[in-house]
Amino acid sequence: MAKGIIRTINGPIISVREETPSFFVSELVMIQHDNKHLPGEVIALHTHRVIIQLFEDPTGLTAGLTVMGTGHPMSVHLRPGIVGNIFDGIQRPLHVEKHISGRSLTLPPKKHSQDQTTPKWHTNITVAVGQHISAGDTFAEVQETPAITYRAMVPPGMSGTVESCLPSGSYTTDTALVTLITQDGPQDLSLSQRYPIREPRPISARMAPSRPLITGQRIIDSLFPIAKGGTAAIPGGFGTGKTMTQHQIAKWADADIIVYIGCGERGNEMTEVLEDFARLMDPRTGKPMLARTILIANTSDMPVAAREASIYTGMALAECYRDMGYHVALMADSTSRWAEALREISGRLEEMPAEEGYPAYLASRLGSFYERAGYVQTLSGAEGSITVVGAVSPQGADFSEPVTQNTKRFVRCFWALDRQLAYARHFPAIDWMGSYTGYTSDLDPWLTQNVGPAFPELRTRILEILQEESSLMEIAKLIGADTLPSRERLVLAIARVIRLGFAQQNAYHPTDVYTPLARQQTMMEIILHLYDTCQSLLDTGLEMDSIQKGGIFECVIAAKYKDIDNEDEMRQGYFNEINGFSERVVAL
Repeated sequence: MAKGIIRTINGPIISVREETPSFFVSELVMIQHDNKHLPGEVIALHTHRVIIQLFEDPTGLTAGLTVMGTGHPMSVHLRPGIVGNIFDGIQRPLHVEKHISGRSLTLPPKKHSQDQTTPKWHTNITVAVGQHISAGDTFAEVQETPAITYRAMVPPGMSGTVESCLPSGSYTTDTALVTLITQDGPQDLSLSQRYPIREPRPISARMAPSRPLITGQRIIDSLFPIAKGGTAAIPGGFGTGKTMTQHQIAKWADADIIVYIGCGERGNEMTEVLEDFARLMDPRTGKPMLARTILIANTSDMPVAAREASIYTGMALAECYRDMGYHVALMADSTSRWAEALREISGRLEEMPAEEGYPAYLASRLGSFYERAGYVQTLSGAEGSITVVGAVSPQGADFSEPVTQNTKRFVRCFWALDRQLAYARHFPAIDWMGSYTGYTSDLDPWLTQNVGPAFPELRTRILEILQEESSLMEIAKLIGADTLPSRERLVLAIARVIRLGFAQQNAYHPTDVYTPLARQQTMMEIILHLYDTCQSLLDTGLEMDSIQKGGIFECVIAAKYKDIDNEDEMRQGYFNEINGFSERVVAL
């Protein structure tokens, strides 16, 4: 076992004199101090000198303390009981304390006593003696939550024949359930396994994204969709709604599991997520949202080194459930706080800084994180996916800063939040002129088949109207909107209907909070039918003033609040209302 002595301490960066030359990069180490073992990770090796980042507050540490290697890399502990719980950046369980000093998150006591009542899980053994199994195959199943079945899999790189196995029953996570005869000899398999957080789990094949991640947010699903297995960034300044947008996606997305990483965020925000998800019912299962959610919290007052590790911890957990055949949505809030932690550690290592003080390897680290997303075929032949949505918090809403610019290189979906929209209480505050998606061509076949053949054309027409409005607004600011010709004024009026009646969404309204894809198509059809009808009225010689007096625009804007289950009934009702309005205007 590797052993060393602390030489210098520079915040979370510790230099160790190597006594036993067997440390390795990314190894988990323990520092013995005051009858406690503080965790750290090896990040650099020199001749007889080891550099470690400490995942705890270094207060009280002194030179001369002993550092012991564990012999295995920094890893996540894979076992039943992960879903529905909240952990810190290195997967230690967190306690949520209320009514003490507001709402806060605290680490458990440093001194851990062995739990005398280790929980047992009812386990269904799925293999038999003599059966040959290989990496990724399931050998046991546990009903982890009412919504999720935990599948214990053969670790990557292992295969063999089952020599013996226990019958189905209740066991602890450390109980040897299956004995496997491999080339390296007998291997015991249990519900508990470890996997390095910085090493991507192997897959059988990477598949093209072809199915959308349905979020129920109209501006996302219809105008800037993301595929399952895709990547997206939500950049925005302070107060523009990054966290709330991610909350809405996490609550309503049709993913099997949500991994929410609060990286450097405020503790009360993470507690709010925990409370909301415990109360909110999953519309698909009827169970609490927490029954399919994993929370990773490294709040702004927690150790900075653990913040750097938190997104890898969340990704490793997401990959584990992806390999079980689940579709996982990972929310990283925010990658800017993670990059700041990376910058602080780099500065303490005295590395050469790049732009704005960030390390030169910022881009490669961001790339290695986002590239672990994808729609894949697992080693067992199942299909699973990880969709990554990362929030970016550029200072002063400056999208030219390094984290935003480097993130754009690795994501295909960019939902830019606009401060003016947020100040106008227009949420989600996604700027339709500054946002884009690269998944439309991949998703259009699915949308055409499962929603309607007109869906791609409807989206194109809606975006064209919004783009035309943006051009006309420059002229309207100079000469006034009332002086524009009637056709240009109609574009501005319909664009207002799109903005208020379609792009804007009320997270507190029971009907407007979530919109299925079929209803989104119906709403676009209603808006465009109004546009076409008004154009026909202008062709007859009517003026825009006469059309606006009828109140039809406000009627269509209010359609988003209508609780109508039958889409055909809703479409026909509004078409009749618009056609009746047209006849009344012509008659007058």
